[in-house]
Amino acid sequence: MKLRKLQLMGIAFMGLLNNSFAQEKEIELDPITITASLTPVSASKTGRNILIIKGDALQKLPVQSIDELLRYVPGVEVQSRGPMGAQADFTIRGGTFQQVLVILDGIRLNDPLTGHFSSYIPISPAEIDRIEVLKGASSAIYGTEAVGGVIHIISKTFAAKKNTNGHKINAQLTAGDFGLFNAQAGAFIHQKNTTASVGVITNNTKGQQLRGTKGYFNLTTISASVKQKLGENTSVAYRFGYDDRDFNAQNFYTTFLSDTATESVISRWHHLKFMHKKNKHSFSFDAGYKEANDVYRFRKAVSANVNNSSLFQALVLHDYAINDKSTITSGVQFISRKIVSNDRGNHEVSNAGAFVVLNQKFGKALQLNPALRVDWNERAGWELIPQLNASYRYESFLFRGSVGRTTRDADFTERFNNYQRNPVPSGQRIGNPDLISEASLSYEVGADYYLNSSLKISTTWFERFQQNLIDYIFTTYANMPRQVNLVPGGNYYLANNIDKVNTTGIETDVQYTHQFSDKHSLSGGLGFVWMRSRSSDTIPSLYVSNHAREMFNFNVMYRYKKIAVSTTGMLKARRPQPIAAPFVAISKDYFILNTRVDLFLLKDKLGVFAQVDNIFNRRYSDLLGSIMPTRWVMGGVKVNL
Repeated sequence: MKLRKLQLMGIAFMGLLNNSFAQEKEIELDPITITASLTPVSASKTGRNILIIKGDALQKLPVQSIDELLRYVPGVEVQSRGPMGAQADFTIRGGTFQQVLVILDGIRLNDPLTGHFSSYIPISPAEIDRIEVLKGASSAIYGTEAVGGVIHIISKTFAAKKNTNGHKINAQLTAGDFGLFNAQAGAFIHQKNTTASVGVITNNTKGQQLRGTKGYFNLTTISASVKQKLGENTSVAYRFGYDDRDFNAQNFYTTFLSDTATESVISRWHHLKFMHKKNKHSFSFDAGYKEANDVYRFRKAVSANVNNSSLFQALVLHDYAINDKSTITSGVQFISRKIVSNDRGNHEVSNAGAFVVLNQKFGKALQLNPALRVDWNERAGWELIPQLNASYRYESFLFRGSVGRTTRDADFTERFNNYQRNPVPSGQRIGNPDLISEASLSYEVGADYYLNSSLKISTTWFERFQQNLIDYIFTTYANMPRQVNLVPGGNYYLANNIDKVNTTGIETDVQYTHQFSDKHSLSGGLGFVWMRSRSSDTIPSLYVSNHAREMFNFNVMYRYKKIAVSTTGMLKARRPQPIAAPFVAISKDYFILNTRVDLFLLKDKLGVFAQVDNIFNRRYSDLLGSIMPTRWVMGGVKVNL
């Protein structure tokens, strides 16, 4: 699948952009971002490649969950195990799924148990103001896990500033094949000094036929938040989220034909934020607490793995505007992670960090953003993490570059998976408590070209030199460091440190947005990524060898009067992975196309829509061997007041 096919699709999409169509600005070309430096600044001044998607895109594109939306954001690879939010891994620039940090309103979501839960984001789509995707290293600010990039979800309530009084209510109902019933609803209100929002999303189906079972899922997220001004310069905000996911998990974690797994994950999220701003100073304090209960059963006849995890964190930030060209941000962070598990045991670990970021402008064109972090981990000790970002504007061109160090410590699954089970069958993944922290040096150089106010083209070359990367490696019983609960003669995947892994790539993003009139518009984004990873280990590791080598993904939204048509698509090619019987096969490459048509009624307050996912009925597996759905037809109604 070839590079030629990718190029042809890119040319075809560019042809669409050159036609005289347009769309309301779903993708901002140079928006204000806070993710790169924690200070509100135009994306072009950060020295980074940043994409920003408005939250209401979830009601306009053929997607049903946050992870499905991200799947079609240029340059983001989402390795899905199931549809519509059942489970997905995020990877950016060829990193493992553990190397992308997901944050909500400034504080981290990554679960202490496993990065497989990173897509379980405890906020309903109705509450999302925007999603900022920062590609590349960011450990100097955010610490561990910010290796390949950062996905930052920002809510309407926490982002609200001086809104006019009023309210918004929206709802969407969807029904379709295989007993599908989905619903989204939300309300947002701003009155004087109070801002509040609430939302719910639920996706449910009996599921398509799998091997001896059906791919059912029942997925519900409920969230609410409130922000209260206490004075002209002071405010306090609180967010609560409840996330309940029950789904068929066949081949989510194994490639066995005997796998008929089911899983249930329930999580709760609390976030309290205090903000004060006066003159040149602004101060904020964040405290967050997450707890999750995971129950996984490989087969009905096998006892379940029960894992309870908790994450507490506190973050203090201070901004000082030295003058109109210089801003300095400093912060202190504390994180405590804990699990109680009948499979992995009971463990707890803490870490803390302090950092400083300078935003400095020289003249009219040059911007520098150096950052330095000191990090302490209870297991790994002290780390010094520097980073430098730079950008230079010349007429319609923006030149940018970044270099920085990153670190990541192993999670509880990588250290202790299958430590309490007895016996552990051959072919399973085994944790390793002796893992040491990953470290890497990343750099990137790129350029953005603003053809006009509607079109932006970005190209970036990136490279990451990794040491002691953590991944699972095929290991015989004789070479296992711990054999007490293993089957003699068996083969396993052992979590291990790989001495060196170098990842090199080129990414190209195209963003287009234009509106000719109130009801005639086009917008879209496409991305092409070419990547190669070279390992010092002669045996390919599990997740590093699975990332896309070439990937093309896109989203397009076109509206003319009362009709809107939106399309998302992805073409992915990766290294072939030979799997012998009795294991299930893994797709080497595939192309997916989805389309949605909306008809607007009653001045856009009422609409109906029809949607088809996987139009070409492609049967494929995205990760390990979990079979993704074939063609799925659905339709529904939506209301906006």
